[in-house]
Amino acid sequence: MLDGLPSAGAKFAPELVADESSNSLDNAMENYPEAIGEGIRRESVIKVTRISSILTVLVSGVALFSDGYNAQIIGYMEPLFSDLYPNGISSTIKTRLSNSYLIGEIFGMLTFGFIIDKLGRRTGIVFATGFLIFGIILATAAHGKSHLGMFWMMIIGRGVAGFGAGGEYPACGASSAEASDESAYVRKRRGILVAMSTDFAIDLGFVVAGVVALIILACYHQKASEGVWRVAFGLGIVLPLTVFFFRIRMINSTQYRKHAIKQHVPYMLALRRYWKPMLGTSLAWFCYDFVTYPFGIFSTSIISEFNPNNTLTENIGYGTVVNCFYLPGCIVGGLLMDRIGRRQTMTLGFFCWGILGFILGGALGPIQTVFPLFVVLYGIFNSFGEMGPGVATFLTASESFPTPLRGHFMGFAAAVGKAGAAIGTQVFTPIQDSLGGGQKGQQGVFLIGSAFAIVGGMITWVFIPDMERDLEGEDVRFRRYLEDNGFDTSGLGGESLTKQARSTTFKLDE
Repeated sequence: MLDGLPSAGAKFAPELVADESSNSLDNAMENYPEAIGEGIRRESVIKVTRISSILTVLVSGVALFSDGYNAQIIGYMEPLFSDLYPNGISSTIKTRLSNSYLIGEIFGMLTFGFIIDKLGRRTGIVFATGFLIFGIILATAAHGKSHLGMFWMMIIGRGVAGFGAGGEYPACGASSAEASDESAYVRKRRGILVAMSTDFAIDLGFVVAGVVALIILACYHQKASEGVWRVAFGLGIVLPLTVFFFRIRMINSTQYRKHAIKQHVPYMLALRRYWKPMLGTSLAWFCYDFVTYPFGIFSTSIISEFNPNNTLTENIGYGTVVNCFYLPGCIVGGLLMDRIGRRQTMTLGFFCWGILGFILGGALGPIQTVFPLFVVLYGIFNSFGEMGPGVATFLTASESFPTPLRGHFMGFAAAVGKAGAAIGTQVFTPIQDSLGGGQKGQQGVFLIGSAFAIVGGMITWVFIPDMERDLEGEDVRFRRYLEDNGFDTSGLGGESLTKQARSTTFKLDE
């Protein structure tokens, strides 16, 4: 019996919290038999759930790796466009090429955040993959009567791909968090697991995009050619096509099957209860993306300012080296989240990021004279961003909200974050130019970005709650909260496991 309903993220008495040593599946079989179905052997249920959970986490990682590749590859191709199409490319077109993917992601996050809560995780993921594949095809095949017309087709194609990629964020983030709740052992390691399958995977896509660009350039003997960007874009379709087969085999998580609200969603009641974590996760994600996206996408351009040789191959190579620093940041952040907590890790990362950024901005003159030193410090700067907000945004946006509305809230927070990325990318070059470009311009963007990082740390500490690891606890409290406010919860829940399995290749033994 639950007595009293503190607000989301409050410290609960032990009797109000679900047993964290239990697992979601056992809880479902004991208390929510409708989420499983009738006449199914326990061993069969456990086996199917375990396989689907593993597939969910692995496929989420592969899918977000693909998204990272497709988002970053445009940054490496933009210098090539300037050589190939000097009359068609402009600073406006460059910005739109970068932002079209981000704008598409914003709409995809909002749309699919709604879809995965209403229609199920698997349904949303499958449709998101379809849009991503279609958009990549359009961008790769871009043609026009003029170079400007070709770029506009490319912008539209990348916008469609971004719409599908945006759907991956709430779908993969929510699915990975729920899949890791199936057992108490995995739940204790959810931080590193979700970090590796989300932010680490995206960042690895960034790195591989640079390596692929260098390999393709080598195949074309370092010469600027239309084939370089078409092959680079086209390779982005391989993984989405591959994971599509596995995604249609997935089943919705146990938590979703127990608590889904598919009709008459109580939005006002939910906002009244979760406005504070919604504000915190959204604004923190905005600050993170406002800084990390322009510094990632324009890393090649930043490197070219200080690279004495300033060749296309070297600039892409150094940009890739800088992006490699993202990866250890993700691993350290994932481990820290399981040790010291999500909010603490996120705040620590924001402040370390901001402090190093202020150092780089203030001492850029002497630092840039030793070019390798600048590359290493720039890489560590990016690593701090991933160590904190990079890995923690996904998990805090998943754990701070109940399962029935996890997609809605996470999609909204991610969309606000991508709005920050679009704005940051849009103003990055104008800020540099307004400060005179060159060293002064680079100093300006480092100092402004660092200020946003410090603000992000303060927002995190004030607005994002410390939640218990067990997702069931908040789901039960939310259900009771709805009942106390007159909402009928008798219809909560998704399709049973037996019905879900009929549309997959899984076999349940009776």
